[in-house]
Amino acid sequence: MLILVQNLPLPIDRRVWLECRTLLDAGYQVSAITPKSVGDPAYENLSGIDLYKYDPPPGSDGYIAFCWEFVYCWFHTLRLALRAWRRRPIDIIQACNPPDTYWALTLLFRPLGVRFVYDQHDLCPELYQSRFSRPSPLIMRMLLALERVTYRTADHVIVTNDSYRKVAFERGGKRPSQVTVVRTGPDSEHLRRGNPRPELRREHDFLACYVGVMGPQDGVDVLIRAIDHYVHDLGQKNCNFAILGSGDCWQQLRDMVVEFQLEEHVVMPGWADDTMLSDYLSTADVGLSPDPPNALNELSTMNKTMEYMAFGLPVIAFDLTETRVSAGDAAVYVPTDDQSATRLAAAFAEALANLLAHPEQRFEMGRSGRQRVEEHLDWRHQRAMYVNVYESLVRAR
Repeated sequence: MLILVQNLPLPIDRRVWLECRTLLDAGYQVSAITPKSVGDPAYENLSGIDLYKYDPPPGSDGYIAFCWEFVYCWFHTLRLALRAWRRRPIDIIQACNPPDTYWALTLLFRPLGVRFVYDQHDLCPELYQSRFSRPSPLIMRMLLALERVTYRTADHVIVTNDSYRKVAFERGGKRPSQVTVVRTGPDSEHLRRGNPRPELRREHDFLACYVGVMGPQDGVDVLIRAIDHYVHDLGQKNCNFAILGSGDCWQQLRDMVVEFQLEEHVVMPGWADDTMLSDYLSTADVGLSPDPPNALNELSTMNKTMEYMAFGLPVIAFDLTETRVSAGDAAVYVPTDDQSATRLAAAFAEALANLLAHPEQRFEMGRSGRQRVEEHLDWRHQRAMYVNVYESLVRAR
């Protein structure tokens, strides 16, 4: 099995890493092609999985850079796929989007009997809309066409929730038998509350955490404006905010922290390894999911929300369809009637202040979230459905 992922390096992309380990445990030989993280080698065998890695494209903004990133990663992925094939012939390729361009790569291997699994993590047309205030109609048509041909080329489609499943039927023309929902469930045995590290509060009463990517669609700018409102308008100086992760907007967001004079209240240490993630989320009082309302976020499952729940944290989130499906009673849902950035940030800050003032509510929400993860959302509940996709393709092949 060869797995292609561009959005995050492995093993940082926890969903894809769980998929790799699941296939390995099921008896398959697994390789993956991924961008490098800092200090990564071009090749390594990690926990029995062959990882082929390329240097990520330099970060930049604009339409041209948006398209260039796809082209750059596609050719490096093709180069490494040929290298992986020389090492060991491939039976099935799984492409994790974004982008929706790897269908063309899989066609090169199809005469050799290779099957194609499309693991759809994002809706690329909606992702593009959420990143640019004035999206190009031409690029939108191109992205819809790429998505459509990816659906049609795929032997099977894996989606993360029922909203995406509906899109696969309506925009992709797939039959129910060709689409499987495999939710992005945390590994609750691995992600669980440990010993707190009080020094991470930096002499504040509370610690609130954000974990994840920092792109234009992720709402971290809204979060920083909410922290500004919390500290300077509400006069609440009792909380330390840890923003863990990285992305295209990291430097811009760091500049906002300085501009709003929030250095005493905000830390941005970059990507968190397992130890750092456990330390922060075991110490935190609340998890932050500031993904703003838009066409992408309304239909998407947020991994960080379920990771907060795995650590028994209550969640602050905007009122989005799939976020409610994931979090249930474990989240406070901030209204999105007024979608101006200023009002969204103020409402988010006010919800946080109210939750921090009620420890009993936080405890009950955290308990409910952990229970929900263990009983319904854990990866072990998704594992069988994921492996069944491969078993059926292998039998058919």
